[in-house]
Amino acid sequence: MSTHPLKPAKKRFSVPHTYAILFIIIILAALASYVLPAGEFDRVKDAASGKTIVVNGSYHSVESDPVSFFDMFKAIPEGMQKGAQIIFYIFIVSGVFGIIRQTGAIEAGINKGVRHLEGREKLLIPASMFLFSIGGFTMGMAEESIIFVPIGIALARAMGFDAVTGTAMITMGAAAGFMGGMINPFTVGVAQSLAQLPLFSGLTFRAVVYVFVLAFAIWYVMRYAYRVKADPTKSVLYGVENHASQEQATVDIPDLNARHKLVFLVMVCGLAFNVYGVFKFEWFLTELTASFLIMGLVAGLVGGLSVNTLFDSFVAGARAVTFGALIVGFARAITVVLEDGKIIDTMINSLTSAIGHLPDAVNVLAMFVIQAFLNLFISSGSGQAATTMPIMVPIADLLGIQRQIAVLAFQYGDAVTNSIIPTSSALMGYLAVAGIPYEKWVKFIWKLLAGWAIIASIALIVAVTIGVS
Repeated sequence: MSTHPLKPAKKRFSVPHTYAILFIIIILAALASYVLPAGEFDRVKDAASGKTIVVNGSYHSVESDPVSFFDMFKAIPEGMQKGAQIIFYIFIVSGVFGIIRQTGAIEAGINKGVRHLEGREKLLIPASMFLFSIGGFTMGMAEESIIFVPIGIALARAMGFDAVTGTAMITMGAAAGFMGGMINPFTVGVAQSLAQLPLFSGLTFRAVVYVFVLAFAIWYVMRYAYRVKADPTKSVLYGVENHASQEQATVDIPDLNARHKLVFLVMVCGLAFNVYGVFKFEWFLTELTASFLIMGLVAGLVGGLSVNTLFDSFVAGARAVTFGALIVGFARAITVVLEDGKIIDTMINSLTSAIGHLPDAVNVLAMFVIQAFLNLFISSGSGQAATTMPIMVPIADLLGIQRQIAVLAFQYGDAVTNSIIPTSSALMGYLAVAGIPYEKWVKFIWKLLAGWAIIASIALIVAVTIGVS
């Protein structure tokens, strides 16, 4: 009998909770106010655009004002207050989509479209990915795609493909649309509001990039699918695929009916009216939120929901984004601490002095890389925007880079890594439903994401060259 003591099992490293990370940053920001010299830039408000612009070369020292222990905690409710418009925008718009989901129209419509492709092998992958990409660039579809993964797998297998193909043609379609983000209210909308840009400006440029992103994804998934069909040993799941798990995961989805079609009509008209209002009447978050609310109430009523069910689903939709909405307030608290300690401009001045001699394209690519890295720790797009844009925007101003390009760097950095970071709840959710081990998914997906990163980098360089605004 062995007398050697049992070695304790090594604990696996886990990424700290996002709120914990933000709170640590708040503490570090408060401590930094005791160390870094205080300073400020002069700022002027541009009469034509309404933007508050940092005056280049105006940085000057001011009297130090370190943040006290109590003021550090006070910064959190102050951050909530400063981010209130965005926070309630996220809550209300998510509540509206909660109403629409409760009608069953989205599930029924997508299910009808995907089922219609059954037996149409050449169309299955591109049409499915395009269909789900619409959800990505209009409502930031992510977790919502999970219930369709079993259907995608069943259709893919029926045509000789594998579970990875079935999963990718659903989720990577949504991810491509999310990366395009033309009218995504939760990432592009929030970032542009923080950058004091007209909502959904730069839509044409984003649409062009979206076409390349989606086309590459379709080509990549189809290439993999037909390689697997020709030789099943080429599947990343060869020898480990579990056919039973996905069959058991299938959920009941209602058939598309007349009420569902009316809901879709309301959605299309509502989204079109939102875009019209933004460009014609210069709507901002308040008007956009009101328009979304009207759309949701009308959709719920024509969808056959009772008044109680309508508002229950509204609350449920808002509750589902509590994590992502309140994180905006925590993120804004970092800015509050840096501003109260009078060191945010010191940091901006130091960064611009260090990189000011570099070409604009290099600086923008650096922004992109930083945003992609931060997504590992702050997986909420709205939270990441609230954390980074207050620093990225003045840096862009001082470097002579259009603010729209700083938003693009955030948007692409956030989106390109969502399908590989283990902190993404959507990713881990659909892998669990599909029965795909995380390491097998990484083996499949990394080249696709590398391709997207190259497309994003080229897009950012082009944006700098032509001055997208």
